[in-house]
Amino acid sequence: MQATFESILPIFLLILCGNILRRVDVIDPAGWHGIDQLGYWFFYPTLILVTIVNADFTGLQLDAMMLALAITVPLMFVFVLSLWPFLRKAGLAGAAEFSSIFQTSIRWNGFMALAIAQKLFPPAGMAVVALVMAIIILPINLVTVFVVTRFADRTANWPTLIRRMATNPMVIAAAGGLLLRALPFELFAPVNKTLQLIGQAALGLGLVGIGAGLRLDSLVKPRIAILVPVAVKLVVFPALLLAISLLLGVTGEELLFLILCGAVPTAMNGYVLAKQMGGDAELYATVTTLQTLASFATIPVVLLLAAQFVGG
Repeated sequence: MQATFESILPIFLLILCGNILRRVDVIDPAGWHGIDQLGYWFFYPTLILVTIVNADFTGLQLDAMMLALAITVPLMFVFVLSLWPFLRKAGLAGAAEFSSIFQTSIRWNGFMALAIAQKLFPPAGMAVVALVMAIIILPINLVTVFVVTRFADRTANWPTLIRRMATNPMVIAAAGGLLLRALPFELFAPVNKTLQLIGQAALGLGLVGIGAGLRLDSLVKPRIAILVPVAVKLVVFPALLLAISLLLGVTGEELLFLILCGAVPTAMNGYVLAKQMGGDAELYATVTTLQTLASFATIPVVLLLAAQFVGG
């Protein structure tokens, strides 16, 4: 566990650096927006593409891994939705609050998973995380948009939303990576190296951006409602994914690759959705911050527990 902790420590230190940089106003707020846009449209898609292109999937149990995800994610949708009557009856969450509870229980920070996979696992680990990102981006976004729309009582322009999801740069990058792998020739070496250099920059940029997006001041006035998505995302999600993966026969390092995807905290991108569609954006920011801080302790524990089953 100490080795895992020490391996992910630089990742959380980079996140801390991002938060400090935002607080000391070294970078103008417009600059942070530009960094986010550059990462979203250029650095992160390039990282996903080059990771998939250069991945060696030989011997990996991809079918079983993807099936485990295909079962776990819908079950999580149903489980979190089933909490709504209890939270409402107990007076812990209104409709807008629940929409953010749902989002922060379901979304996951793929870029943190990529960074941790780079530190802990062989290249195949990063490739699996990138592949998982490509597969679940669309269903998670579709369902979270539907839930936010339903509970925030807003009318959504569904054709526009679906078009935006289908043109998501991460999805396009993953599809491009799979297409390049299928070609009868390898990517030109200098081009491949250039893409790898861009990908290396993407991880650092992404972690600093995560830190800049955290709102530590929101923890000053905590609400009981924030504890629900923290427990669901950091404990229930990885536990369910582990159980289903084991039932499907996923073993070895592949099990750790997959569980890492379930163990990371939520992503900050749902904050914008909550703000634009009438959800509780403040609650979203608070939960994201608390989850990220708590994951520093929970990720090593989850990986340690999963490692007990690696031998199959």
